[in-house]
Amino acid sequence: MPRKKKEELNGAEAGEETTVAETEITTEEGTETPVAAVAEEEAPAPTKRGRKGKAEAEAAPAKPKLDTARRNAIDKALGDLTKKFGEGTIMRLGEATHMNVESIPTGSLALDIALGIGGIPRGRVTEIYGPESSGKTTICLHIVAEAQKRGGVCGYIDMEHALDPVYAARLGVDVDNLYISQPDTGEQALEIAESLVRSGAIDVVVVDSVAALVPRSEIEGDMGDATMGVQARLMSQALRKLSGAIKQTNTAVLFTNQLRQKIGVMFGNPETTTGGQALKFYASVRLDVRRIQAIKEGGEVIGNRTRVRVTKNKVAPPFREAEFDILFNEGISIEGDMLDLGTTLEIITKRGAFFSYNDVRIGQGREQAKAYLREHPEMAKEIDLAIRAAHAASGGHIKVETDDEDEGDEE
Repeated sequence: MPRKKKEELNGAEAGEETTVAETEITTEEGTETPVAAVAEEEAPAPTKRGRKGKAEAEAAPAKPKLDTARRNAIDKALGDLTKKFGEGTIMRLGEATHMNVESIPTGSLALDIALGIGGIPRGRVTEIYGPESSGKTTICLHIVAEAQKRGGVCGYIDMEHALDPVYAARLGVDVDNLYISQPDTGEQALEIAESLVRSGAIDVVVVDSVAALVPRSEIEGDMGDATMGVQARLMSQALRKLSGAIKQTNTAVLFTNQLRQKIGVMFGNPETTTGGQALKFYASVRLDVRRIQAIKEGGEVIGNRTRVRVTKNKVAPPFREAEFDILFNEGISIEGDMLDLGTTLEIITKRGAFFSYNDVRIGQGREQAKAYLREHPEMAKEIDLAIRAAHAASGGHIKVETDDEDEGDEE
């Protein structure tokens, strides 16, 4: 076919299509609308979303909707469980009000920051372990004192029979309102702890210590009898019974523990804690307490520099560390905590051996600065609030570093 005729034929076909598109149609109501206009009305309005928006729309899955039958079945099951076991037996995770973990301060600002929630968690088990004379009991007594300051009731189970009421009173413990028990056997101690927890009226229960929880069979037996695994089974059974009650009553339960050496360990850490593996699993927080150096004044040792490492934490990021001073007659030095954290955050200015706050000279040397803060509680409170506000704003861990000049002042 010649090229000219082919072009004319194509033009005629295009004209026919145009004529058909522009013809009018009659609707049921009798109105006439052009077909082209109908096509424009039915076509969706163009959007300005690009390829990214289109991809996001395709990638975002629609939330599955439960049909009426399944929803009714779930509601019936939830109603039956509530009638059988009580209110709050089962709920959606987003509706659970217990997700916000309450805490009790430890008496050390640095340790509260390292724990991530401002102290030890309530409704959980906390294990505090370390070598001898490292400060485990001192930390427990400070926690008891902080709980009593807030109107709490505390119980202390002294299995080591070594609690000094005079020293506890110096740390701020109200010994007249502290419930103390010195049981004879481990079974008796754990039964007392369970009764205190299930009462729902106790805020803090301290068991000092796991290593001293001697089973009844060991006491009734002879001195050389082998009792392998008895203490571990006792702790495992007790924690199985206690864990649910601790959560329901929102009680903070503290276990102190001692260290032992594994035999034949060539590589790795040979240290381990007593009482088996159960406490390691049930504890939400585990604190490793170590004495790192002695604090001297005029050639006399007046305290210890202590480092606490959070080796396990289920309520905040773990493996944080805190350092603070424990003085023999005073316990944890709150003023020393403020100096360390305030200097790190540049809230307190340190030039040479002089400490200053808001252009006010606090003192020369660490001990003089601590004494000044002790004599001026208003300034100490202001520094404490500034440190907490700075930590809340940063949202991170404050690492405290002590230089050689501070150590020289202490010595």
